[in-house]
Amino acid sequence: MKIKIITALTIVFLAGCTRLDQTFYDRVTPETFFKSEKDIKAALYRPFTHARWYLGADRWKLQEYTADHFAITTKGRHWYNGGENERYHYHSWTPDDNWIWETWRGTLMGVALALDAKSDLSKLDYSKFALTQADKDDHVNQLNTLIALFYLYGLDYFGGLPIFESLEGSSLPRNTDQETFNHIETLLKEAILKLPKKQAADKEEGALRAAAAAALLARLYFNAEAYVGTPKFTEAQKLCEDIIAGVYGTYLLDPVWNGVHGFKNHESKEIIWSIPSEFNKLQYDWFYADFYHYNTRQYFDVDGGANNGGHLQPSRKPTGELYKASFRLGSPYEKFNDADLRKHPYKYNGGGRYEGMFIIGPHLTPGGAVINGGEEYKDKPLVFVDQVGRFTEVGPGKKYATVAVLPSRMADGEENTGVRLVKVPIPNKSDNSLRWGADNPAIRLSEIYFMLAECKMRAADPGGAATLINEVRKRNFTGTDPDPATVANLDEYRMLDEWGIEFLGEGRRRTDLIRFKKFTTETWWDHQPTEAYRSRFPVPTRAISGNNNLKQNTGYGK
Repeated sequence: MKIKIITALTIVFLAGCTRLDQTFYDRVTPETFFKSEKDIKAALYRPFTHARWYLGADRWKLQEYTADHFAITTKGRHWYNGGENERYHYHSWTPDDNWIWETWRGTLMGVALALDAKSDLSKLDYSKFALTQADKDDHVNQLNTLIALFYLYGLDYFGGLPIFESLEGSSLPRNTDQETFNHIETLLKEAILKLPKKQAADKEEGALRAAAAAALLARLYFNAEAYVGTPKFTEAQKLCEDIIAGVYGTYLLDPVWNGVHGFKNHESKEIIWSIPSEFNKLQYDWFYADFYHYNTRQYFDVDGGANNGGHLQPSRKPTGELYKASFRLGSPYEKFNDADLRKHPYKYNGGGRYEGMFIIGPHLTPGGAVINGGEEYKDKPLVFVDQVGRFTEVGPGKKYATVAVLPSRMADGEENTGVRLVKVPIPNKSDNSLRWGADNPAIRLSEIYFMLAECKMRAADPGGAATLINEVRKRNFTGTDPDPATVANLDEYRMLDEWGIEFLGEGRRRTDLIRFKKFTTETWWDHQPTEAYRSRFPVPTRAISGNNNLKQNTGYGK
């Protein structure tokens, strides 16, 4: 079998499945091409670099900007973007929208890259490289787990996908939802048996171990009702119980709230799988440009600006009144208790130490100097508000007489609109070597606690569920938790709030709303219920135009 040399530039998925532009070299085989262990690792790592990209950017946007926590409002002359941001917020996206195309393409590209590496490594005699059969099994099953991960995300976004196990086919049709589900399940069950279990002394450096495969299988079962119409919470519960019990390796909840997000989070015993990040290498930084104001560089005391796009959806009306009386979802900032350590404004304290994870209120430099705006608040102090409205257009002789009549819609943002999330810490210039030193915690033990809690809640054990939630919550307070989960308050909305508080901005909100059947049925800020078929995205026009065998999802036309 000849080796396929695949790069991001030569992979072409216009056919929506496995059609690739491939370069072949005569008389080159895996056995002769791989010269050392370094070559093996290079082949193994390539699909992981794709996963680094895949777990952010457009996949994150489809999860968060379509749900009740984040928005990209139009801010004066900025960010209308041809109505794209509004289409996602209002659930009126089309098969031509680019985030959807990039996600379809990126999903199947990830499968292909992992399959290609698996094909080549499977043919090698590892003993020739001073490696063992156990090393080979580990590498192959890491790739199997990665394939399952891409298919799992694809199933979540689109439903059934073309299933391929080699790179020889082209123009494949979509398999059914159930067939895709079964394929993921088979891959993960095999990987769980063959991947090594984490030992207490093992470092977290991006390798997929047995617990990661078990966690992904738990996710599959946890959301099975949305995927294939059959609840599998009992199966998810058993996996979560085993992970917590250490059946798949040694993991512990981090004792501090930012241990899983900070500069040394590779040392956290809570992380089950992370994507490593290192300054000027494979950086976990895609969000920086979109989340922060042009002048926030002065707040962080760093070089390099941002484009002032996304922010939290507002918790308050222009009048200052809380929205909680109007709808149960959304209002993410005010869902945090005032005593929660995370609710503090973000402040870098030097030496890798920091506090808080929000930008709100007056924007000041670390030295206390006022930071001015450049648009509506040009030469005026920037004050970030948990509201959306054109406040500069209120007053005598202006468009709006009072804030009482000020509309709050996607079209009504200003440059200071919305609370900004700083979940990944930003050091100042004096500690610039730490920048992007925080890894992306893709799977962490607190997710397993929350999955188990929800399973127990659904199984009529709210006391057991509350205990698990509170075990995670307690690290967020200096004293006693003032608002713990209890049997009395733990309903589906409180459970969704707990997911939202703990995992704010971690690219999962849409999936959680769908599991509770609230993604298309509920109201949140500037959003009304939409058609049930919007729980899945359409197959992109560009994919179908290259592959007539692909069928469109229900509701999106032919």
